[in-house]
This record gives sequence, C-alpha cells and structure tokens, in this order.
Amino acid sequence: MSRPWPDIPYEPWAETCAALHLMSQVVGKVRIAHTPWVNHSWHATLYVTPRGLTTGPIHHENGCLTLSFDLQDHLLVCENASGWRASTELGPTSISDFTAGVGRLVEGAGAVFDIHGAPNEIPDPVPFAEDHVQRPYDADAVERFHDALLQIDRVFSRFSTAFLGKTSPVHLFWGSFDLAVTRFSGQPAPEHPGGVPYLPDAVTREAYSHEVSSAGFWPGNGGAGEAMFYSYAYPVPEGFSAQTVEPDSARWDSELGEFVLPYEAVRTSEDPEATLLAFLQSTYTAASRCADWDAALNTSLQKPGIPRTV
Repeated sequence: MSRPWPDIPYEPWAETCAALHLMSQVVGKVRIAHTPWVNHSWHATLYVTPRGLTTGPIHHENGCLTLSFDLQDHLLVCENASGWRASTELGPTSISDFTAGVGRLVEGAGAVFDIHGAPNEIPDPVPFAEDHVQRPYDADAVERFHDALLQIDRVFSRFSTAFLGKTSPVHLFWGSFDLAVTRFSGQPAPEHPGGVPYLPDAVTREAYSHEVSSAGFWPGNGGAGEAMFYSYAYPVPEGFSAQTVEPDSARWDSELGEFVLPYEAVRTSEDPEATLLAFLQSTYTAASRCADWDAALNTSLQKPGIPRTV
C-alpha cells in the first residue's frame, strides 16, 4: 500500500517554513560558491533524499564534501571524501547562528566558507550574518513537508519519462523554495526582461534562454498562502491561458501568469498520483500545442526495468 500524502496546511508552520527557506539558501550558496556554472542554474539546486535534502557532491580546491538536511533526525550533516563527518542540530535558532554553524562544518570538511551573504528572491532581505531574530522550528511540520516532497519527487520523476527532449532534474530551487521540473523545446527564447526581486537579471536571462514548459510545487511561501502546484510556459504562447486543463480544481492565475492547482485537491483526491499527473500532462500539452513544439519530443510514461523502444 502506498503511503498517504500528508496534510501540510501552510499557516501553522509558515514561520518554520520561512526559516527553512533561509537555511536552504545558506547551504545552497555553499554549492554555488564552489561549482562551475551549469545551464539554467542547475549547479545551485538541492535534491530530495529519503531523509531530506542534499547538495550532492561539492568539489572544491581541497577535496569534496556534501551538505545534507536530515529532516527525520533534524540535523544538518556535512561529510567529506576522507570519511570525516559532523553535524549540527536543526531547531529553533537565528539565521546568523545557523550560518556560523554551516561555516564551521564547511571549514571542518576542508573547504573555504565564502558565500554571497544575503538572501535572494525574498522581500527586504537581511544579510545572513545580521539576521539575529530567533526563528521557530516545528519538527512535525518539517517531517510532513519532507513526506510531501518524497511523493511529489516520485510523480515529477515519472512525468519526466514521457519526454525525449532536454529535461531538468527534479530539484529544489532555494531562491524561491520550490521543487521543479522543466522541459525545453530546444528553441531559443526572447530575452527575459528580468526584474525578479533580489536576483541578478543575468541569472534570470540565462535561466530562460530557451523555450520552457515548467512545473513545480510551493509549500505556501511567496504569497501563495497554501501549498500549491504550478505550471507555466516561457515565453507565454498565445492562447495558453484559455486552454482547458485537468483536474477541475486547476485554474489559470492571471496575476502569476500560470496554471495552479492546490496541493489539498491532490492530497484528498481518490488517486493523488493520477490527479497530479493529469495536471502536469494537460498543462504541458496546452503549452506545447500553443507554442507549436515538435510532437516527436513526446512519448509515453515509462516503467522500471524496461528499455524505451526506439
């Protein structure tokens, strides 16, 4: 029997979510400080693991390390290639203290801790070292959030198998704190106008250098107010907003310029995986049809252990 999708109402853990968001930025910036640029900022992201989130291997001048959020035992774990391992507890703290703790772990692993010291994509950002406000940490809510990420990662990964073109990994962007997966038509896109708050325009323009159909999940941050799935296209093709998508609880959000679907509508449906796949597939189909993508890029959902027929 598959595990039930957890209830993750945003408001009760909003402050914890905000703290975890900032913590993920500190950790993500360690990766970006040591990793050569990969297209669309894929070198900066975090990945879902059975226990939480990880940077994956970070290669640096003196070796290799990994930083991982263990959201079951509530630790930030640092490991290096020499077998050294250390951790710091996740709990109520200030972002300044958390940042100092990350610095000690990174330096203990043999790397230089020198990151861009302020948040991105957050209104009125306070430099990490100057953010002394004590933040709460609701461990139960964090565990349920991780359980949701595991379910969503599984469905997003399965959805990825039905496309033959360039596809991103399923990864968490710590700037906006969303789990996302993106498909590319292969065609260049018009230059993005930029203007994302506290994000260099050069980063945004490189991210949207080519046509995309992108889907993702927010836990409720960024003004959403509730856990939400989204799907958008860049550039927005003519007629996209008028397309009919599934399920019935999905809608076009004119302010965001994308389709949205409440997480709760997925969680409480008879078949959450099928409901989410219907949203992902129908919004992608709408985007690719309106933008006249090559239909040869599409294939069926694949199964474990069976090679795709060429």
